[in-house]
Order: sequence, then structure tokens, then C-alpha cells
Amino acid sequence: MLPFMTRSANYARAFQMHRAALMDLYDQLPEDQGGFSAWEGGMNFMAQADHLSVSATRFLSMIQGQAPAPAPEPSQTLTEARGRLWDTNELALAAISALSDDDLARRVPAFGGREMPVTALLDMIITHEAHHKGQVWVMARMVGVKPPMFVKMG
Repeated sequence: MLPFMTRSANYARAFQMHRAALMDLYDQLPEDQGGFSAWEGGMNFMAQADHLSVSATRFLSMIQGQAPAPAPEPSQTLTEARGRLWDTNELALAAISALSDDDLARRVPAFGGREMPVTALLDMIITHEAHHKGQVWVMARMVGVKPPMFVKMG
């Protein structure tokens, strides 16, 4: 029999499933490929990592009723971009896991004041992560890196 998981733990697990796979892939990327993008004007590996890091913190700020912090300057190296993914992973997991059922039932102002359920924002964090993970997967194949097939979940 599986142990009972809270709703927030289920959201955290879904987020972690995508983020852990992404972090495993970023571990395999050569530092000199950080500036690679699949098309002219597209986000490169560093920009993808920065975008996901900033987006996760912005979604969580909305959930917590706070104004999002300004985006930091773009990463200058793939190592720096990786570090941001790791840092925001820990922050996101802690923030999502800490949400109570009452928190999940709330509606919060988001995207310029439109009210949204907290659960809708959590779903957006997860689908956004999956969307960009797919882009990074294709880009990795383009530079000769085979993405990991399975990720160990704690």
C-alpha cells in the first residue's frame, strides 16, 4: 500500500519529476554548448535555465501574494545557469510542499490582477516546466547529448 501523500506533496512531486530530469540533462551538457540555441533568436541552454528559474520563483511569488522580484542579469556561463536551476528547485519544492489544503483552495491575484486558483498556478508551473524541458531535450540531441531516460525520485 502506498503512503498517503498530501495534495501539495503531489504537486511538489510532479514539479520535481520534470525539474530533476532537466537537472540531470543539464549535468551532461558541455560548458561550451551553453550558448547553443535551436534557431536564430531562440533561447539558448543558459537562457532556458534562467527562464525556468525566474518563472518558478515568479509563479510562487504570485501564490504567496508577493510581487515578483526583478529578474537577475542573464547567466554568463552554463555553470551559473545550472546553479540557478538547483537553487530554485530547492526553493520551489519547499514552497510547494508547505502549502496547506486551505492554501490550495485560495484564489490569488496573478498576471496583472486577474484572480486565479492557487492550484491553477501550480498546474502552470508544472506544465511550463514540462514544455521547456521538451525544448531542452531536442536541443541536447542537436548537440549530440543523449538525454537521460529515467530519473531517480527520492
